[in-house]
Amino acid sequence: MIDPILEMRRVSKSFFSIKALRGVDLTVYPGEIHALMGENGAGKSTLMKILSGAYRPDPGGEIRIEGKPVHFNGPHAGRAAGISIIYQELSLAPNLSVAQNIYLGREVSRFGMLAREAMEAGVGPILERLGADFAPSTLVAGLSMGQRQLVEIARALHARSKILIMDEPTTALSAGESERLFGLIRRLRAEGLAIIYISHRMDEVYALGDRVTVLRDGTLVGSLDKPEIRADTIVRLMVGRDVSSFYKKEHDPLALHGAPVLAAVDIADGRRVKGCSLTVHAGEVVGLAGLVGAGRTELAHLIIGAAAKTGGHVEIEGRTVDISTPGEALEAGIAYLTEDRKALGLFLDMSCLDNINLAVLGRDARLGGILDRDKARDRARKAFAALGIRAADIRVAAGSLSGGNQQKVLLSRLLATTPKVLILDEPTRGVDVGAKSEIYSIIDNLAKSGTAVLVISSDLPEIIGICDRVIVMRAGSIAGEIKRTATAPLDQEQIMALATGMEQLDA
Repeated sequence: MIDPILEMRRVSKSFFSIKALRGVDLTVYPGEIHALMGENGAGKSTLMKILSGAYRPDPGGEIRIEGKPVHFNGPHAGRAAGISIIYQELSLAPNLSVAQNIYLGREVSRFGMLAREAMEAGVGPILERLGADFAPSTLVAGLSMGQRQLVEIARALHARSKILIMDEPTTALSAGESERLFGLIRRLRAEGLAIIYISHRMDEVYALGDRVTVLRDGTLVGSLDKPEIRADTIVRLMVGRDVSSFYKKEHDPLALHGAPVLAAVDIADGRRVKGCSLTVHAGEVVGLAGLVGAGRTELAHLIIGAAAKTGGHVEIEGRTVDISTPGEALEAGIAYLTEDRKALGLFLDMSCLDNINLAVLGRDARLGGILDRDKARDRARKAFAALGIRAADIRVAAGSLSGGNQQKVLLSRLLATTPKVLILDEPTRGVDVGAKSEIYSIIDNLAKSGTAVLVISSDLPEIIGICDRVIVMRAGSIAGEIKRTATAPLDQEQIMALATGMEQLDA
């Protein structure tokens, strides 16, 4: 029997009166990918910060590395013990070279000067081992996100780490970069490295995890071995309830009738999107699926006027509308939720109150252009109650909220415009399982109230769970459509066949 490389026993952590961790146990073995899951606020990051030395645990617990008790008085001590952590927000210095980043804090110098050539020679074998396609002298600023992730891993290996903690490592990666990362992680596991992998994504946990530990509200609620790893079991542990209502669907898409609310007719941009047409009826949730690069987001941008069309037109309730800007789309009744809420959606330093009311400031202005703050506060409070936004107050900064609550704040801003059509681009990206369930319920209620909803998602279980129809794109064109019926559910294999072109091969 292999001895564990890491044992955390009865680890607790309090921040004043708030108990972030309550007697948590965690055991990790060499050559193991151990997935750590839980909703935002469950205690995953706190536990890992204790392990890496960034936080000190409360008295009473114990941490052992290779059977020996350890006490870290800072991150440097954690690194010296062989623990490296790669955060979701990478901690590289873009103005330095790859070699300088790997040696950061442990620089080699000669005669008081940095020995750049020696450092580059020192990291060369590790980059070669990792299959890097860039040189040690390359500036990090010129690297892609996938390449930067590789530099972080190289830094951990160069420091002779025994335990590598990866926090949501694929958040900013393309599908191809993610697959390459998975291959590398498997190789590192085969070499005996212990990897703690934090992720919200079930497919990644299925693909990589040897074991899964789940936290909820600062407490260990279960650990699963490989044969026990199932989505329904993990979700039940994470949210503390049965998953039968996870994909809520109370609206009745089979009762649809009349003209569609939204019709995009032969939309094209001359480059990525090639004569695409789609419709969405009132009270219907339509999915827009396809592989990365198929043109889904580009099509949405053409519909809302965020990009210029070279052909086609948009109809709202049977009338052609001229839309050349997102503002004109809002006036026509089309609201769009961006896939990148932090960069393109929310103003993170502004309050939730101001973020929610941003799109309706003109509507709230009194005579003379003075903003009606009472009306704005009332709208924000109602949004907090209706969408279940968890924050201390409507005046707190949006950037201080969890990913799921940030998404609901952005959604509240769009709903304040009372749209006829709501286009949601990756609505649950980067949010935990509990928040996903709540967002699915919000989407269902919107459809129930008569809103036409178009959902763009790379998560096939999500598309299948919440949508009534799925339109599949491939290489900038509509490849086909699949409809849910009373007797036939949506089929993942059919969607993938259309997305990849396999249906043409089968024919």
